[in-house]
Amino acid sequence: MTDFFKGIEPLKYDPTSTDIAFRHYNPDEIVMGKRMEDHLRFAVAYWHSFAWPGGDPFGGQTFERPWFGETMDLARLKADVAFEMFDLLNVPFYCWHDADIRPEGETFAESRRNFEDIIDYLGTKMETSKTKLLWGTANMFSHRRFMSGAATNPDPDVFAWSAATVKLCMDATMKLGGQNYVLWGGREGYETLLNTDLKRERQNAGRFLQMAVEYKHKIGFKGAILVEPKPQEPSKHQYDYDVATVYGFLKEFGLENEVQMNIEQGHAILAGHSFEHELAMASSLGIFGSIDMNRNDYQSGWDTDQFPNNVPEAALAYAEVIKAGGFTTGGTNFDAKLRRQSLDPQDLIAAHAGGMDICARGFKAAAAMIEDGTLENMRSERYAGWDTPEAKTMLNSDFASIAEKVEADGIDPQPRSGKQEILENVVNRFV
Repeated sequence: MTDFFKGIEPLKYDPTSTDIAFRHYNPDEIVMGKRMEDHLRFAVAYWHSFAWPGGDPFGGQTFERPWFGETMDLARLKADVAFEMFDLLNVPFYCWHDADIRPEGETFAESRRNFEDIIDYLGTKMETSKTKLLWGTANMFSHRRFMSGAATNPDPDVFAWSAATVKLCMDATMKLGGQNYVLWGGREGYETLLNTDLKRERQNAGRFLQMAVEYKHKIGFKGAILVEPKPQEPSKHQYDYDVATVYGFLKEFGLENEVQMNIEQGHAILAGHSFEHELAMASSLGIFGSIDMNRNDYQSGWDTDQFPNNVPEAALAYAEVIKAGGFTTGGTNFDAKLRRQSLDPQDLIAAHAGGMDICARGFKAAAAMIEDGTLENMRSERYAGWDTPEAKTMLNSDFASIAEKVEADGIDPQPRSGKQEILENVVNRFV
């Protein structure tokens, strides 16, 4: 045991507590026939909680953590503290990038050895913890070698380095029993078209993703391959802009039945969508997989990665998750970080506890809305005309026949209310 969280007891469900506790999240509460823990499948993000130094574009490190540094001993200390936090929160899952958990070596081989050693150490930690690996991924955006992309880099050597890195991370994810592997292309885009061969970059990105899928099958990895969309930042324009864009990309490269989506709330907002829009789109296309839960500051134009604190937003999002059939291999990963002024260990625990409570409240509200049935009944009523034999026949007809029928039958459609305000009032009964 380390003393980083000294004096903080494991969190319990206590609706009357005025201290750090779960007031709404009861992992054993049964909702829609299943335990809350099994519905929500919470995960802690290693990068924001243990690797991020508290910097911003105008200032550097504000956090002073005893594990900061580039040695294997400090990497093991970081893992010790991480699993202490997982146990305090009683979370079922965590997630990592390779660069979060191991020090960078002078060569690829040295980085690989460091990574493999720490993977073994994490495996040992997992033997005595309930917390399992939700997904692993590779950081191919921070180091300067990736400044022009990984799979889309104009230098073939960077493509090669990236492929070797993803292979290593997929092997490690499988070794630790990870349930998914994620690819997020923060640098897979461009700053200016003046120096960009867009067609070549998209083709290389497509081939890279095909290789990842091929390797998954080669090693027998049973988890899902997930792509995480984002429109921009750090690149000016990213090729994985949003769910619809990624689906078109997957179709182009024959991967629509192989790859699913890991959808982040903040990225949806940056793309000009709501979180529930992206979730509904993924579900309608059959590619819903997992979520990164956070929020953006709506007055800022960048990805602030704050912990969620809006129950109505969470309820609408989880309603789409429930309608999609819930999580299978996916879950709710807190891709969220403390504010750089929140320096204390207690802040880290309180942030996650609060986020878990918000998600629990949102999920229970979503379940109640769906079980009530009013929203779905009104939606079904709105589209009921399409269930008639006449409408089904029309879809198998042609323009000329339809035009003839419109005149022969004197069809004169009259607008009907969309009832948006009534529907919003229904939602407000539950949130």
